[in-house]
Amino acid sequence: MPGSISGTIVDRTGAAVVGAKITLMLDAPAPSLETLAGDNGQFSFAGVAPGAFRLTIASAGFAAQTSSGTLHPGEMFVVPPIVLAVAAENTEVQIVVPKTEVAEVELKTEEKQRVLGFIPNFYVSYIPNPVPLTSKQKFQLAWRTTIDPVTFVLTGAAAGLEQAQDNFHGYGQGAQGYGKRYGAAYADGVTATFLGSALLPSLLKQDPRYFYKGTGSVGSRLLYALANSVICKGDNRRWQPNYSAIVGDLASGGISNLYYPSADREGLDLTFENALIGIGTSAAANVLQEFLIRKLTPKLPHYDQSAPDSPAQLQ
Repeated sequence: MPGSISGTIVDRTGAAVVGAKITLMLDAPAPSLETLAGDNGQFSFAGVAPGAFRLTIASAGFAAQTSSGTLHPGEMFVVPPIVLAVAAENTEVQIVVPKTEVAEVELKTEEKQRVLGFIPNFYVSYIPNPVPLTSKQKFQLAWRTTIDPVTFVLTGAAAGLEQAQDNFHGYGQGAQGYGKRYGAAYADGVTATFLGSALLPSLLKQDPRYFYKGTGSVGSRLLYALANSVICKGDNRRWQPNYSAIVGDLASGGISNLYYPSADREGLDLTFENALIGIGTSAAANVLQEFLIRKLTPKLPHYDQSAPDSPAQLQ
């Protein structure tokens, strides 16, 4: 079954290189294919026969670059951003699009990631050293998560379980009680997502995503996943304490006191206790991301994985 190969051509600053000539050569007895990078540096080959392939990239003012890989049947192979170096004899550089466009391409790929084909898995990057998100893109990802149909379904299931167990007794039973539980559960998710993954990361210049490691020993990957429950990458690509997620959980818990029944409102001690539980839940989720969830995500683009920077570089 034929597949497709796509990617983005950028220079060393992360800006897209427009008009670069990309030549695709296959191991199979087939003629080479050519295309040009578009205004955002993107290129794509469709209907490509599976097997080993080689890309050659040429652009005026840049040294020629090559990239290779293996395309599996029906696979959508996304080549990691191909970086062109300026040719030694020519310092002219063709720069049109800023690196935010590269981040947008990477974000669109993340928004297609679904565990078992339907559960959103948007806050994980499988791209080695991706471009940091802008504030607009952080809010875009939070909005995309909160309006996803699966989010509404899972919220409804949680509200139904709470009603069956008569949690938050002050809401009562029947349709009215279910509606209140549903609204509260959805509000919890919205405030936690927008505070911890959009607003605070924008203010503190932190990246809300989990960066898949995928290489190294089991022990090193386990420690990496656990550490990422309390640290994160900043927009400067340095590891730092994850103030956004921690403060976001605390703030979300405080806000919930505005709409939960008075008998069920959390005191300050319980709010901090739930924040610690949130850290533990995040650690467990990261371990699943590192060792299991990628395997359960179909049609995930293949990347030549390079291990992310070590958390030991925490500044």
